[in-house]
Amino acid sequence: MLTEIHQTIEFIRTKTAMIPEIGIILGSGLGGFSTQIEVECEIPYHDIPNFPISTVAGHQGKLVFGKFAGRNLVALQGRFHFYEGYSLKQVTFPIRVMKYLGVKFLILSNASGGLNPDFEIGDVMIIRDHINLMHDNPLLGPNIEEFGPRFLDMSEAYNKPMIVRAHEIAGELGISVKEGVYAGVSGPTYETPAEYHYIRMIGADAVGMSTVPEVIVARHMGMKCFALSIITDLGVHGKIVEISHDEVIDAAAMAEPKMSALVKRLVETAEIN
Repeated sequence: MLTEIHQTIEFIRTKTAMIPEIGIILGSGLGGFSTQIEVECEIPYHDIPNFPISTVAGHQGKLVFGKFAGRNLVALQGRFHFYEGYSLKQVTFPIRVMKYLGVKFLILSNASGGLNPDFEIGDVMIIRDHINLMHDNPLLGPNIEEFGPRFLDMSEAYNKPMIVRAHEIAGELGISVKEGVYAGVSGPTYETPAEYHYIRMIGADAVGMSTVPEVIVARHMGMKCFALSIITDLGVHGKIVEISHDEVIDAAAMAEPKMSALVKRLVETAEIN
């Protein structure tokens, strides 16, 4: 993998010399954020050596370099998922590339099913912790010491000062936010009522099909992480209804202005080092 990363970095450096300090995964709820970036360079995934290709509707599939609020950043416009048939090492390959490009602080977004009975569709949840229910881990196999330690401490997967700052920003903007634990599952099926109940009982407030492996690898590489979920459907007894991917996208789009406003202020004020 180290050889592949260096090949990928060499190619990217033929397109841009920018050193980004912030990385953003523009998942559900942040897809429109790229319009706020002062773009220097865009590279389609299919042009980048060793990169997977995003196959999910609503994920555009570009690596975007630019400036926002005077800060250099790189954004994944479309992420990769375990359920697409990729290994978790492939899913998280772009995270390792981000680190080698210079990224110190990673912001992630996703759409998720709300399990907490206090949640409603359209709520924004700050992720304070996660539960890995994907039955796999991107760090399985031989460890590359240059990447990080063999046994990774995950006692603070999501940066606590960033979480505090996000709550302050939400208050300043008049945005109501929730906070909770995110459970990552493989998908691509949405959960059965029994599965929703089980995942709630083991401590999760929301459930989705991404983010967890990305955060594991980002922490392995020493990056700080901050993540947000948009609650796009409910897995609460009495509120469970049939759901489609189109409905998830629509719910995420409606809540996007709140999430984008929060992330913009966070990027402006984040203490990276």
